[in-house]
Amino acid sequence: MSFTSMLAKRQEAEPEAPAIDPNDPWGGNPLEVDVNTQFVGIEFHTVYIAFCAFVVWLIIPGIGLLYGGLSRRKSALAMLFQSLLVAATVTFQWMFWGYSLAYSATAGPFIGDLANFGLRGVMSAPSIGSSSLPSILFCYYQLLFCACTVQIVVGGAFERGRIIPSIVFGFCWATVVYCPIACWTWNPNGWLFNLPSLDFAGGGPVHIASGCSALAYALILGKRRQTGVEASGKKAHNVTLVFLGTVLIWFGWFGFNGGSTLGVSVRAMVVIFNTNAAASAGVIGWTVVDYIKHKRRFSVVGACEGAIAGLVGITPAAGYVSPWISMVIGFITAVCCALMENVDSWLGIDEGMDVFKLHGIGGMVGSFLTGIFATASISMLDGVTEVHGGIDGNGRQIGLQLADITSISSYSFVVSCILLLAMKYIPGLHLRVTDEAEEAGLDRDQFFDEEIGDRGIFDELAKRGLSLDALLHTSHAKGSSTEQVQETGEKKD
Repeated sequence: MSFTSMLAKRQEAEPEAPAIDPNDPWGGNPLEVDVNTQFVGIEFHTVYIAFCAFVVWLIIPGIGLLYGGLSRRKSALAMLFQSLLVAATVTFQWMFWGYSLAYSATAGPFIGDLANFGLRGVMSAPSIGSSSLPSILFCYYQLLFCACTVQIVVGGAFERGRIIPSIVFGFCWATVVYCPIACWTWNPNGWLFNLPSLDFAGGGPVHIASGCSALAYALILGKRRQTGVEASGKKAHNVTLVFLGTVLIWFGWFGFNGGSTLGVSVRAMVVIFNTNAAASAGVIGWTVVDYIKHKRRFSVVGACEGAIAGLVGITPAAGYVSPWISMVIGFITAVCCALMENVDSWLGIDEGMDVFKLHGIGGMVGSFLTGIFATASISMLDGVTEVHGGIDGNGRQIGLQLADITSISSYSFVVSCILLLAMKYIPGLHLRVTDEAEEAGLDRDQFFDEEIGDRGIFDELAKRGLSLDALLHTSHAKGSSTEQVQETGEKKD
């Protein structure tokens, strides 16, 4: 008897493997069935989204580097540290109840229930977002969205917020602000999902919510006791960190937007192209504004902010518009954000990280433009999704986008204020450092034996009884005098 015949007889004698029960929330018992069989032939979707998730993770430290570079040197380490602590804290929150509150299949129109509390039933069953993905992967991918958003929000504590209350706030904010808004927007039971408002990858839950909440954080904390050469808080202490952080964010955004198709399709490739096009147009738009406003001079930080503004603007529209329209959206968003340079002064709120300007205002502009430019000729590239915006003759969609913008911005701002005011009066959770600690810097107050940069410089200054702030102030004063002399000479000429 041949080997083939023997193998065939053995297979006939073996009992047939039990089928996976489609009603099993776990997706089958791996001790009894092969849970991978339900994804045979479509594994490429899993590989693609897993790769996108790994790329998105880079946004978290990217924001930390960006914030660290924008801060004054004496408070930069706090922003780097919080990027890792936020990722760790939000991971626990998401596993504990965050995922269930946002994505449980039995959710109501405003918030989910605790059907998936502690990741119950989150394993190999097809996910609520796509039947091509196991729910554990979908859960992880969405976890990173939440972590990125919380990391954006903590920028509102810029240079005067205590770290432990900031992390506690992040946990609570993810629970009562992000998860409900994510449920509204992306859960099939959500009220915005069924309105329908159009939000491809997070214009509302990620950007508008984080921008308005960071504004609330800055409002409740109060203004900084601004001292030293960088009293305006508008000059980055390390442009290299700003540039590096922006590069990581730009790269991570390919996974952020590109993976939001939840599968591989031509539409996913268009989304990736749109993301790059909008960011590029954002750089151009902000640079043009800077060039005009600052007498034909450039700014690296301005170019970086333009890239982020373009990314923010295209986020809600990436899967609904053509590449050329994505450039229009990126350019318009960047110009609008650049022209709002003094929005903090107009509002009388010290939000020095420009979170509201870039994410809040940028997200609103992007969401509004999505209602105008969304077209079925792009959305149907995945073979399933058909949406129509104003450009397709559906003017009603513009009004629905305004409903999305107003509801998310008002809810996130008001609830954040209530949460912060409540924390402010809880013993041990006071939000702000002391005036002395703020003047010395968060890094010296909150950390032991660590500083950004070369410690030898500071040890030498300490030996000579000098302070870096005093030297910088003197240098800045001399530089200002020199510029004034040059300007006077130019006028005489």
